[in-house]
Formats: sequence, structure tokens, C-alpha cells
Amino acid sequence: MTASTNGHSPEKQAVRRAIDRAGEQLIGLSHRIHAHPELGFKEELASTWCAESLEAGGFTLERGVADLPTAFIATIGDGPLRVAICCEYDALPEIGHACGHNIIAAAAVGAGLGLAEIAGSLGATVQVYGTPAEEGGGGKILMLERGAFDGVHAAMMVHPYPLELVEAACLAVSHFDVHYHGKEAHASAYPELGVNAADALTIAQVAIGLLRQHACAGDQVHGIVTYGGAAPNIVPAATSAKFYVRARTIAALAAWETRVRRCFEAGAVATGASFEIVEQGPVYSEMRIDAAMAARYLANATALGREFLPVPERQPTLSTDMANVSLAIPTIHPMLGIDSFPAVNHQPEFTAHCATPTADNAVLDGATAMAWTVVDLALDDGDRRHLLATAR
Repeated sequence: MTASTNGHSPEKQAVRRAIDRAGEQLIGLSHRIHAHPELGFKEELASTWCAESLEAGGFTLERGVADLPTAFIATIGDGPLRVAICCEYDALPEIGHACGHNIIAAAAVGAGLGLAEIAGSLGATVQVYGTPAEEGGGGKILMLERGAFDGVHAAMMVHPYPLELVEAACLAVSHFDVHYHGKEAHASAYPELGVNAADALTIAQVAIGLLRQHACAGDQVHGIVTYGGAAPNIVPAATSAKFYVRARTIAALAAWETRVRRCFEAGAVATGASFEIVEQGPVYSEMRIDAAMAARYLANATALGREFLPVPERQPTLSTDMANVSLAIPTIHPMLGIDSFPAVNHQPEFTAHCATPTADNAVLDGATAMAWTVVDLALDDGDRRHLLATAR
């Protein structure tokens, strides 16, 4: 049996009708999440709204999955092919949903609702995974490590972006805080009695700047100072910073991060301050996209009128905890264009673009393209055998 990818099969027509019926609800969900941004592991409203929408659509809900209060798994159907559609809903500090997780959440819920009535006939178990804290907390990685993805044959999600892409370049990343500890002193009367923790952090940042000339392609490091001292006339006894280190693969990241950490050590050696590095979540890996699934999604999204332009010469890079899932399970993570240029992800202007008619249309198209892809994977004998053979 071979599935149609043009959207005219009975199963795909049923999906489209179901998503059309839920359209107003899905757009409302996207706008509500957008208007109430919540940081990672604190997405109580967004998680509840998504879970309640799925429960009302006939899904069975498991909340607090993997000991994460804002994680859930919504399940419908009991077929042997198990597909996970991932739902993100955390926001960024200060600039809210500047990565469009409101769109991701609503599209994932929409794909689930679109498949609810036909999951049985597809021989599939459809699950929508509520995955908290993508923006640094690694919710999916924690869920993966704690067994929540065991038995899943395929995983997918869509992510808003200025343009349409089947696959985006994805870097491995580690997240950590740095704390220097020195000694206070009067900055004018007795500076010689102080140990300046701010100087230690400054030396580390200068060393990192010099190290960049030796970086390999894909190696990155960026950070912010989160505490620089109490007052100018007090030698700072404590400073803190938050840093991300990225590279093309986890193996490359290990080598590059070792060099970056030596820069922080240099700040401590030069000033006499002590320092500590505190991990802020699990390491995100590189991405491995399943080519067959990606081809299915491309055909379905194109059938909906989504236009995939040639990948730009300088392809922007991102990092995501969905990458770790992709190393364990066949996965796709296409980018869903919302026509936001010149605004790009993680800008306040992008936040505004994530609650517009174009973004609303992306919610419905993203939901439909994912659901149609699930139909193809379930009904095509080759795809189905391929996925069933790869169970985690």
C-alpha cells in the first residue's frame, strides 16, 4: 500500500476537515499562549491549555510526565505505529514568544486533533508530547533520559522562522553559569586588600575574544554578565555570568568547551579569585533528520502552498533539545515560514510577528502538514516497516 501525498486521499481529507473545524480554537490557543509568556518549567497556563484542548478532543492525558510538572503526553489510538508530535510552549525572558513557541504548541495540538478520528484506521498510536523548557532547560532530553520516548517510532514538530525550510543547521550546545568569588575592599582607600571578581570575569571575556581566532567552523561562544558588583567604590567580591558554548557536534563541543573553560580559569589565576562553573541543563546535541520523513513533509507542505526557497548561502544556525530526540528516534524539525523579515527569531519584532494572520495560517498549515505526514508514514508499507524497525 502506498499513500498519496497530494492531500486528496480520504484520510487526508478527513484530517483537513478536522483541523478546519478546530481552526478558530487553534488560533485562539496560539494567541492566548502568546499573550501569557511563561519561562521554562513554569509553563503552567500553556501546558494546561494545550492538555485541555487535547482532552476535549478525545485524548487520554498523562500529566507531570518524567517528574516534570508542566510536561504531558496526550494519547489517542492503540495501533502498533507510535508517533510523537512535540509541543513547545516556553517563552524567553523579557521578549516573550520571540521564538514562536505559541505557534509550535497550537500546530502540535492541531495535528493531534486532525488525526484523532482516524488514528485507529491508520493502525497508529498518536501522541502529543508537551515538552517544557526548550530554551535552555532541555525538557525533551530529560523526558528522553527518563524513558518517556521509549517505544516511539517517529517524532516531529514544526518551528516558526522567517522562511520555509525542511531542515535547519543545528549546533550542539552547552549552557552554564560562571561565578567568581573574591574579597571586598574600599576601592579608593584600601584597594590592595581586595580581590576583584569583576576583573577576573573581564580577563576571561578578553581571553575568549582572543580564542575566537582559533575557532573551527561552527564553534561559537556567547554570554552575558548577570551580576557585576554592588557599587563602584567597593571592590567586587562576587560576579556571575551566563554562557552558551556551541559546536557542530557533541564531540567537537567537548574539545571547544575545554578551551573556553580555560579562559575562565585564566581569570581566576590572574586575580587570585576562586571560580565555579554550574551546568544549567543538559547538553543539546547535533540534529539527525530522517530523510524519508523530511521528503514526506516537504511534499505535504508544498501541496498546501508553502513555498520552499533555496537555502541561503549563509544558513543561520540554531540549537534545540529536539536534536537529542533525533539521535534516538527518526525525527523531523522543519522551519515554518511566517514572512517576518527583517525580523528574525529572538527579536521583539519577531514576537509581534508570531500573532499575525500569517502566523495564524502557519499554525493551520503546520498542523495539516504534520498530520498528513503521519498519514503517509502509516499507510506506506516501506515507511511503516522502516519506522517499526527502529523502535527505541
